[in-house]
Amino acid sequence: MKIPQLLSLDEIHKRASTLDNWKVLEDHHLEGVFIFPDFASGMNFAVKVGNIAEKMQHHPEMEIGAGVVKLTIYTHDRDGLTSWDFDFAKKVNQLMI
Repeated sequence: MKIPQLLSLDEIHKRASTLDNWKVLEDHHLEGVFIFPDFASGMNFAVKVGNIAEKMQHHPEMEIGAGVVKLTIYTHDRDGLTSWDFDFAKKVNQLMI
């Protein structure tokens, strides 16, 4: 699979403006924070995120706490944000519907 090119800063901010739960950090990566009523719900969500990551072969950093899951993602091979990162974020957001 060919790795997409880095997005321009304008494109990054344009795409980010359409994503709930996510923000751009340091113009380099996306961070998503998801709140749950309890730890078990957050763990269930994290497992589903893991399934998305495996299917896409695009893996985030993940922090799981009491009722919160924080995801950080960027395209390591490009050392920045590509379309893959935004595709991943959209798929994760669909879990919240």
